[in-house]
Amino acid sequence: MADDGTGKIIKALLDDIVQQEIKPSLDRLSRSQMDNRRVFRIMAEMVTGIELMWNMPDAITMFGSARTKSRDPVYKAARYIARRFCEEGYAVITGGGPGVMEAANRGATEADGVSIGLNITLPTEQKPNKYVKTLLNFHYFFIRKVMFVKYSKAFIIMPGGFGTMDELFESLTLKQTGKMQKFPIILFDSTYWAGLYHWMLDNMVDRGYLGSEELDLLIMTDDPDEVVDEVVNFCRSQEEPYTPYIEPEDYAEGI
Repeated sequence: MADDGTGKIIKALLDDIVQQEIKPSLDRLSRSQMDNRRVFRIMAEMVTGIELMWNMPDAITMFGSARTKSRDPVYKAARYIARRFCEEGYAVITGGGPGVMEAANRGATEADGVSIGLNITLPTEQKPNKYVKTLLNFHYFFIRKVMFVKYSKAFIIMPGGFGTMDELFESLTLKQTGKMQKFPIILFDSTYWAGLYHWMLDNMVDRGYLGSEELDLLIMTDDPDEVVDEVVNFCRSQEEPYTPYIEPEDYAEGI
């Protein structure tokens, strides 16, 4: 890893590129050049995300419903799990919004840990929760997803809706296809997830769309401490440096 001096130089260079090259170019583009404008906006989001995330400690990402209330046992479990991870030295990344995301950022903040929120701008604006210490806003979902995968050591999937399912199945696809290396994907709360798991077993596996071994990509538990132990033990067992996300040149070499 680069020392602090080198890191500051890299940050200054990236800031200069964004301010002096990318943003002025965006301003000069005409309305007929919206595709080109979009390319520059994508570049700017990617550069800003990498600049923020590259020097963070090892991190886990927690997903779950934005509609979960603070009195819900799932909220309390997410808060506890996040606090435990921070006590183990991990940063906690969430989507930055309310519900489970707030619970996880809250637990991280209470443990005086690194609490990161990767917020998405939506037509009905999702406001960042007050427990996020490091906030980054995204316009594009796919850039945000790159940041989740590239800088996380594990995904903790709490009960949630479409957004949670999207993150779950996309991470499973990346893992299944070898675009992502070994990576704990943990489903918390078997009363919520067991129905989906058995549906996949009874339909996808029975019809030959999945191999039964592919469901081993998932870990399901009701024990918050087991969630933390699974990830900590997994990361300790890996050779360093360990990165879950496989870059294109690595994939070409079969790494």
